[in-house]
Amino acid sequence: MSPIRYVNRRHAIEHILRHMIPAAPPHELSEVLGHALSSAGLKRATPEKAAWLSLVAYLRHSYTDYDQLLAEGYGIEAARHFCSRQINEVLAAWECRRKLGGKD
Repeated sequence: MSPIRYVNRRHAIEHILRHMIPAAPPHELSEVLGHALSSAGLKRATPEKAAWLSLVAYLRHSYTDYDQLLAEGYGIEAARHFCSRQINEVLAAWECRRKLGGKD
């Protein structure tokens, strides 16, 4: 079986996201895709990595108190730790089989 060939990076990331989070609301998927495509730090990442990192970043900033924790003086690692449960709950609700791990 040959690997899937994508027309462009946008198509590749969108395809990956649709399979990764099949129950995500369309507007949420669109936000994650937009972040994956516009993030300077993800330009060289594989489509799979860009999709996952964008998804985690979007959930962290949109569904948790991450930014508030940072503003209160928590370090990045501590704030991420306190937000991981909430992120995993949204991932499960969106039918994502992957969970947030220690390195994410």
